[in-house]
Amino acid sequence: MDMVSIIQKKKDGLELTKEEIKGFVNGYVAGDIPDYQASALLMAIYFKGLSKEETFELTDAMRYSGDTIDLSPIEGIKVDKHSTGGVGDKTTLVVAPLAAACGVPIAKMSGRGLGFTGGTVDKMESIPGFRIALEPDEFMSQVNRIGMAVIGQTAHITPADKKLYALRDVTATVDDFGLISSSIMSKKLAAGSDAIVLDVKCGDGAFMENKEDAAKLAKLMVEIGNNAGRRTVAAITEMGQPLGKAVGNSLEVIEAIETLKGRGPEDITELAERLSGIMVYLGGKAATPEEGLEMTKKALADGSGLAKLAEFIEAQGGDPKVIDNYDLFPKHTIEKELVAEESGYVEKIRARQIGLASQHTGAGRATKEDEIDLSAGIRVCRKVGDKVSKGDVLAVFYGNDEGKVSMAMNEAAKAFEIGKIKPEKPELIKEIIGL
Repeated sequence: MDMVSIIQKKKDGLELTKEEIKGFVNGYVAGDIPDYQASALLMAIYFKGLSKEETFELTDAMRYSGDTIDLSPIEGIKVDKHSTGGVGDKTTLVVAPLAAACGVPIAKMSGRGLGFTGGTVDKMESIPGFRIALEPDEFMSQVNRIGMAVIGQTAHITPADKKLYALRDVTATVDDFGLISSSIMSKKLAAGSDAIVLDVKCGDGAFMENKEDAAKLAKLMVEIGNNAGRRTVAAITEMGQPLGKAVGNSLEVIEAIETLKGRGPEDITELAERLSGIMVYLGGKAATPEEGLEMTKKALADGSGLAKLAEFIEAQGGDPKVIDNYDLFPKHTIEKELVAEESGYVEKIRARQIGLASQHTGAGRATKEDEIDLSAGIRVCRKVGDKVSKGDVLAVFYGNDEGKVSMAMNEAAKAFEIGKIKPEKPELIKEIIGL
């Protein structure tokens, strides 16, 4: 194919055809199109944009650039959930058991963390013995048997997205709505679920920092999903401060367990109930989203969500005794406190800096090859709107490297803003799109 003509066409602001988009994606994956030409096309897209039709076609081409998952052997309406990433976002570990306890089959592929956002796979690997790699038959069988399974993403799913994202990352073309939405949705569609719930974060600790951009992205992804025949709903949710209080792999699993015991932070509890309620509705187990919400609240209150988590952990080789014995999680040797230097109210907690601080403790990766410390992380002891006195503990830091923990504390100290006027608590769920 004539890449020069395609680059020129997009540079002139013209719409690419399905054949041109598919030819580019397949040619780049095969190695027939060099990085410099792919970079030029990405930059042309960045400045001229993609039409909805082009975005649909790019998503489709990336979706079929590798293996796709056929979940038809699993009974019922399969519902997937995806978060655009945030700090302290352990929602999957609460949402999936609650939805599964209500009868919705959850067959989920999750990724590892990179940078200041954690990955569900890393969190689950902090559970002794837990396996994130299952053979396809075992994966399907487990969902049919207990209602849920979560595995790591394979290298054969959407290889075009992996190659293109790596190129976007080094050519300053990441933050384009068409490219972002096609990247996310190609993976979700390839994963094979019948319906998708998207948790689109906005705020300091999210990719989209304001609600308007988050809504634009959410609406586009909902259109992509629906256009592909997958019922898709998006929630725009707050990420101006960490979600919950725990930031770090084993710490977040413990907080998820506490939430399923009815003792979790208010924000993670509210978000998990709402998202899983939508999943129960899309999965055909409730007549309305409101009925789905009531069902998930009941699953939380009666302990069936917690029981489902224990069943899931055991099914994937993990030790279910972690539910009641947190000493079984990886151990940290260092524990330090950051205290308030003045009295007042917490006006702001910069989630991005808390995320970076957690990464410094050893809980996150700077590169994909980095080893992480599953015991490391931060517990945020005060949230926005809380009253504090001088000397009160704002956050506790955990790890096994004195230098890393000290670096994390220095970073996190810049995250807290104390003022004299009590601020309003930020709205957690800002908008639901697609219901």
